[in-house]
Amino acid sequence: MIADRITRLDWSAILAGIDANGYAVLPGLLDAADCTSLSTLYDEDAHFRKRVVMGQHGFGLGEYKYFTYPLPDPVAALRTKLYPPLAQLANRWNTAFGIEASFPDTHAAYLDHCHAAGQTRATPLLLRYGAGDYNRLHQDLYGEAVFPLQATFLLSAPERDFTGGEFVLIEQRPRQQSRAEVVPLNQGDGVVFAVNHRPVRETRGFYRASMRHGVSTIRSGHRMTLGVIFHDG
Repeated sequence: MIADRITRLDWSAILAGIDANGYAVLPGLLDAADCTSLSTLYDEDAHFRKRVVMGQHGFGLGEYKYFTYPLPDPVAALRTKLYPPLAQLANRWNTAFGIEASFPDTHAAYLDHCHAAGQTRATPLLLRYGAGDYNRLHQDLYGEAVFPLQATFLLSAPERDFTGGEFVLIEQRPRQQSRAEVVPLNQGDGVVFAVNHRPVRETRGFYRASMRHGVSTIRSGHRMTLGVIFHDG
């Protein structure tokens, strides 16, 4: 079960990695059957509220669909079970930034906050890329209520289903050139990363490092990805 696998993760190491680098890999969180069942949902329109063709908006090439409520059980489980340990880190980040507000302990309580702010649409999504497709660097911000961490899961197998298509993070620190990080993922792996900013310690306290993410060009085959965003839109 996905919930059991989440519980067994080494959360001390994961949270330390996110603190140090702005991201951490969740190895093998989804098995092959999970990846196949989630990928096949893409052609079942009843699960989705909106389809976006990326080239029509300058987002890159490829397409994605936003799920509608109620979410499929695996997607809901990922959102619900990943949130509590990440909320602990998010609250430490708020403290580092001097923000008094804190995130609640449960995802259900956090969604109540989003809905009170007028953000009621589900934001988890499936992304589908073919040869030549890519995703430009971006941040997934849908309103004033923003949870500072999100997760992406690779549903396809590199070198078997597709080539290219690396997950890319860019960090921009004040008065420094941007730093790129290519995160290698296997089928079923997830990566948790900062949505927009993360705190970086300096001698006089913390400053905000800006983060963006994207996907490099797919050279061959097809790549399917699940995006888990914790705030609604």
